Amino acid sequence: MIGCQSKEKSSTQIKDEATLELPKRPNILWLVTEDMSAYIPPFGDSTVATPNLSKLASEGVIYPNLYSTSGVCAPSRAAIATGMYPSSIGANHMRVNSYTKERGLPAYEAVPPPNTKMISEWMRSAGYYCTNNYKTDYQFKAPVTAWDENSPYAHWRNRADKQPFFSIFNFTVTHESGLFEPYGFREIETRHYHAGDKNYKWKNFGTSHANNKMTESETPVHISKDTKFKVPPYLPDNAVVQRDMWKLYNNIAEMDKQVGVVLKQLEDDGLLDNTIIVFYGDHGGPLPREKRLIYDSGLNTPMIIRFPKKLQAGTKNDQLISFIDFAPTLLSLIGEQPKPYMQGKAFLGDYKAEERNYIHAAADRFDAETDVIRAVRDKQFKYIRNYRPEQAYYLPITYRERIPAMQELLRLRDEGKLNAYQSQWFRDKKPVEELFDCTVDPYELNNLADDPKYKAQLHRLRGEMDEWLETIGDNPEIPESELIVKLWKGNKVQPLTENPIITFNDNKVSMSCNTIGASIGYKIIKDDKTPKPWSVYQNPIQLPKGAKLEVKAHRIGYVPSGIIEKIIK
Repeated sequence: MIGCQSKEKSSTQIKDEATLELPKRPNILWLVTEDMSAYIPPFGDSTVATPNLSKLASEGVIYPNLYSTSGVCAPSRAAIATGMYPSSIGANHMRVNSYTKERGLPAYEAVPPPNTKMISEWMRSAGYYCTNNYKTDYQFKAPVTAWDENSPYAHWRNRADKQPFFSIFNFTVTHESGLFEPYGFREIETRHYHAGDKNYKWKNFGTSHANNKMTESETPVHISKDTKFKVPPYLPDNAVVQRDMWKLYNNIAEMDKQVGVVLKQLEDDGLLDNTIIVFYGDHGGPLPREKRLIYDSGLNTPMIIRFPKKLQAGTKNDQLISFIDFAPTLLSLIGEQPKPYMQGKAFLGDYKAEERNYIHAAADRFDAETDVIRAVRDKQFKYIRNYRPEQAYYLPITYRERIPAMQELLRLRDEGKLNAYQSQWFRDKKPVEELFDCTVDPYELNNLADDPKYKAQLHRLRGEMDEWLETIGDNPEIPESELIVKLWKGNKVQPLTENPIITFNDNKVSMSCNTIGASIGYKIIKDDKTPKPWSVYQNPIQLPKGAKLEVKAHRIGYVPSGIIEKIIK
């Protein structure tokens, strides 16, 4: 089971990523699963076989110290998409467009600095074919320039000949909702077995993806229901929890099969030797006291990277990596310098930076419940600061309470039958500061903040947190209502992206927008044929006579402009 782990150097520690001889324009494939702690054999948990991920690890590098910036998906994905801390751009409340009306607030979006683009748009601008299959959830509406394809059918196979690609495949089978009753895999997950075939329609096509599930009798069984599972100390070990543990591992085994299908497609296409393959989860595990929390059980997720030609196969890299490091690393891998606004550090490629000493995380509102917590961690110690110490740890989140193990925890709490560790989550108040030595306390259960022996560590991490908050402009105690006013520059409505301006000069067309930093997308329609993706405008273009030009502008966090049309005579 995953906890706050010791970070001793491995004998197979990679000494120098700079020695990696990678292709200049490698394809990059991301395999992203949901709600995933290190529950797989390459990271020490052999409960269920994952032959595809185990093979990927044997041919690649495992990274045990990858941390999300949040214990939940939408803020985490904002960090990945922008290379910025969610709490620095208004993206940390889960979600910005839900549970706001009930609080007397408008729905809103994160508003990063003006020139911020999604990492996929930067990759498109560099000539990459970019696909997302299919989850978004960025805390802002993606500009039309973000992807060449974004759908359950998106696939690298639809690119131009020899065009490099950046493709993401999301696997939702491991999501926390996969523990709900009645149990069954989502029908939409069967799409992975059909290679992006746009003619494939899964059962009950067109209905809610989350609610359209197989029955339990239809759902494959990958691990015996009679298996005796190891349960983390913060959960009771009884029949209810054991069944949820079976679901968790059965879901992981199914995810591994789906990953294997995508990898087989890559191999069949002859692309293994020019593709960097990255597997990771969008944050920690799905169980109670994992997802949404900023203990390692909620933040730490496994990562495997397979490099072309199996470079550095079978090794381990123990460096600390944050989700904000992904965007600059992608640019670095294709020879592009990371953008100045990015708060992360490239850990691979031409612009590889020094290894980080700390990772940082934040927790604020989750659905209808709000707390305010910040965390910083080095390779041994975790420091947590609670801004609402008078408030209980546990937040009664309706969605989470659909998990049978959560219902069981609440029942046993009410009956006074939880042990000391299991009861911790339900304390009426919190200490202002928490400090954990991860080498001896992997589940972060023994607070050392008041122990004089750890005064130096407490002081150091406290100072690091203060510096981080100031550097990124995070005011943890700002009410969400005031945050919205700040994001909207004092206005009561979401700012608008101005309509793009089209100008003609020397038979060429230029496009601009008075909204600073807005992305501009365009389509050239000829002979009544409209391309599906919007092209990213970078330089003046020449248009054929009789063509129609459609242009749209969008600054992230703003309402997008309308579509402006021009016919070339």
